Order: sequence, then C-alpha cells, then structure tokens
Amino acid sequence: MNPVRLSVNINKVALIRNARGGNMPDLLQVAKDCERFGADGVTVHPRPDERHIRYADVYELAPVLNTEFNIEGYPNEKFLKMVLDVKPDQCTLVPDPPGVLTSNAGWDTIKHKHLLEEVVKALHNEGIRTSLFMEPNRESIAGSAAVGADRIEFYTGPYAKAYAQGKRDQAVRSFIDAANWATECGLAINAGHDLNLTNLHYFVSQVPNVLEVSIGHALISDALYFGLHNTIQLYQKQLEVSQTV
Repeated sequence: MNPVRLSVNINKVALIRNARGGNMPDLLQVAKDCERFGADGVTVHPRPDERHIRYADVYELAPVLNTEFNIEGYPNEKFLKMVLDVKPDQCTLVPDPPGVLTSNAGWDTIKHKHLLEEVVKALHNEGIRTSLFMEPNRESIAGSAAVGADRIEFYTGPYAKAYAQGKRDQAVRSFIDAANWATECGLAINAGHDLNLTNLHYFVSQVPNVLEVSIGHALISDALYFGLHNTIQLYQKQLEVSQTV
C-alpha cells in the first residue's frame, strides 16, 4: 500500500477572502489547518490579475508551511522571481495565457522547448523540483524529459468530463498508456484538475505510478458541506490504493 499524496490547492479560499477584502478567511491559518487535518502539501497558483492568490500571499505562506509547498503558474519574469525567492519544494509550470479562467491545456514541449529548458535549469539551480502540466501525449511527455523536468502533472479535466458521462474506462485509457510511457522516460507523475470524491479513486487505482494529486475547487466546495477537516480525510481515504512505483 502506497497512498498517493494529497496537495490542497487553496486558491478558492483566497478568492472568498478577496470578495470582501480584509482577512476572512485567514489564508495562512487555513493553510496551516490543511496540514494539521492531514494534507500532505499545499498548492497555490497565483495569476497575473491576483484574483485569488496574491504574490504577497506566496511570500507569507512559505515560512509557515511544514509540508510540501507547490507553486503553479506560467513562467513569466515576475512569477519566476517570486519562485526563486521563495524556493518551494516544487514548481509546476502551466501554459496559462493571460486572463484564462482556469488551466485547460498542457504544454507543447516541442514548441516551447527552449523556454522550458531555461526555466527548468534556473529552478534546478535553486534545488526546486519541477513539474510540467501535461496532457497524455507521448511526444510532449518525451519532450518533458528532454528539457530536464522531474515530473509531469496530468491535466485530468477531460478524464473528469468523460467520467461524468459514464465513460470511465474510455476516459482513463490514455492516461494509463501515458503514465507507463512517462515512467519509461524517467519522469515521476502528479495529476490534477477536476478530480473529486466521485472520480478520484478510480483514476489513482487505474493509472500507475501517480505520486501526488493537487485538488482545490472540488475539495473546497465539499468543505462547505462536510467541513475542512472531514473533507481532507475523505479525500485521503480515496487515495488509499495499491500503487506500483
């Protein structure tokens, strides 16, 4: 038994805070409570308009966290400076264009090879593990290894959509193949986007070698009904599957 690690994305907590100004809910306290309630890590994804996580939040979170800190985002100059200042455990690079509502595509690692090589090198120079947001595409996965990434994070939005349509076997097939290929390429595997209490267990029980999932929107939504402590425990229960690593 090798449970997959759960990183809680707290973007939506920051969104609620920002809706009224002030400091309610207290983002730092929520992050510490996520750890206390059983999360294996905390994820943030600051965007240029700072509509949820602010760059200042990232600097304040770093010294108070005791579990893995994962910062996601597009590697523009401001983002990279922040990450290199903070030195999180992991940086997940996401190809978000400005103004996008949510991450909805993975990297084309062939087209963006030069950019990714430079960014991965800079992150590695500071001892930061790097992960690339990725669709289950063999060419792009091989390209992730070629630019020096440590991990990929599967974009699981299409899986979640197909699962909700009753096509779970079809939905997971490409991820199984891609995960085996990623392992052959020497890459470790994370996953995230639209994973929830309904579809999570099936994904991690079928897709080999998943080390970590990052979940925010669904988990925070469930916490409105079940409470944050209970919700984190419910998600951890879904991750208790046998994994081959």
